[in-house]
Amino acid sequence: MSAPLPRDVWVTRAQAHAERVDVLTAAHRERRGEGRSHPVEDFLFEYYHHSPAHLRRWHPGPGVALADAAGEERARWTHYASADDGSVSLDVAAFMAKRGRTVTFVRDLLAATLSRPAHLGCFGLHEWAMVYGQDEDEVRHVGWPLRLGAKGTDEVVERHRIRCSHYDAFRFYTPPARSLNLLQPTRESQVDLEQPGCLHAGMDVYKWAFKLAPAVPSELTADAFALAKEIRELDMRAAPYDLRELGYEPIRIETAEGKAEYVERQRGHTEASNALRHRLIEVCDRLLAASPEASNAPQASPLRPRLS
Repeated sequence: MSAPLPRDVWVTRAQAHAERVDVLTAAHRERRGEGRSHPVEDFLFEYYHHSPAHLRRWHPGPGVALADAAGEERARWTHYASADDGSVSLDVAAFMAKRGRTVTFVRDLLAATLSRPAHLGCFGLHEWAMVYGQDEDEVRHVGWPLRLGAKGTDEVVERHRIRCSHYDAFRFYTPPARSLNLLQPTRESQVDLEQPGCLHAGMDVYKWAFKLAPAVPSELTADAFALAKEIRELDMRAAPYDLRELGYEPIRIETAEGKAEYVERQRGHTEASNALRHRLIEVCDRLLAASPEASNAPQASPLRPRLS
């Protein structure tokens, strides 16, 4: 471990992270205080169940000691340890004893995803398949009209080949839509099927980053959250809902122009999510190298978010 970060350095980094998260989550926190909801922006909190308060908490990552921190609250946080010189750092051995198998799973999933070419022809049809065969008063986001109506939405699904590889999207298809998907992903086939062009896999980089807290540097987690927000916007702009009242101009994937716009944006998000995957794999490798025996420790099931 290198020399501890001086107190003024790590305090400044922690404050900068907190301020960044406050900006990113301000609208959500305001709506929550007023009892209002938003079909696009609230998704990352309701789906992943990671609160703004937890996202705001700063962690330096493995191998970084914080000088003059023994008297701080963080010295009592789970998986932190104090040294005789008054510095505080992540207790990698304790973390890996508890989470080693999870670290291995996340690393394997991210590496497998990176090993595959991006499939950019899905056009966000998973959102359409989630309302296929339903009336407008039965859809997930009741109160927001379908741009093409129920019949027009069904026709778009029926005219396209749907090839969703992401289980946590596929499992929310309506029953009549499931057989229309060229793939039949399961939880067990997740590592074998996930590919970097998938919007949900891109958003999931944020999930894997916070799931490995406090071992992941919080700047990386915040970067993943910011990208997930951008991906979610694309996801819903290409969805069958009419959200223009909220300022979201639709990407009309039922047209050639809409498809082209979607693919261009999807390609950019793929590049950005792959860069984050590489950074998160580097963290996992550091953890595994520091405690290789802990990778065989018992592991809970992967996080299974609820779609909302």
